[in-house]
Amino acid sequence: MKNKLISVEQAIEMIPDGAVLMIGGFLGDGTPELLVDGLIKAGKKNLTVIANDTAFPDRGIGKLIVNKLVKKVIVSHIGTNPETQKQMIEGTLEVELVPQGTLAERVRAGGFGLGGILTPTGVGTVVENGKQKITIDGKEFLVETALKADFALIKAKKADFLGNLVSITRRAISTRSWPSPET
Repeated sequence: MKNKLISVEQAIEMIPDGAVLMIGGFLGDGTPELLVDGLIKAGKKNLTVIANDTAFPDRGIGKLIVNKLVKKVIVSHIGTNPETQKQMIEGTLEVELVPQGTLAERVRAGGFGLGGILTPTGVGTVVENGKQKITIDGKEFLVETALKADFALIKAKKADFLGNLVSITRRAISTRSWPSPET
């Protein structure tokens, strides 16, 4: 069996300028920081990032934005990163805002080899501009294209040689006393 373990540096070397990356995490939590830092150190540029959000300027994907390594983001949220907003307004960063459920479904569609999905979300709003619309059983839907990436960067606690991952979990411990069934 071929050894699939590589260093962070080797992984970063595989990613060319202009690559499309899906990056895991939510507001920086769960983002593979070592890989993000490696991209910054290597000066990879003109990246397209597909993710939930652009985190904060000093965390996760936000660090890629601050270092101006990203040309386009496809995300559901940019409100916690003023640098993303600034670059969007300046026209130096293309931002495609996608409702979170639609984003997840577009990624799923890409993984299953589908061309896209149908969604009623955005019908009758500016979101439908430039998009194909179809009617089924009298209801209008937007056709949203599938999302695919060249690389997916994921943080995990451990992985096996088949690529199965165990995520990092945090367990909440409650100190609250619950009444017994007798009371």
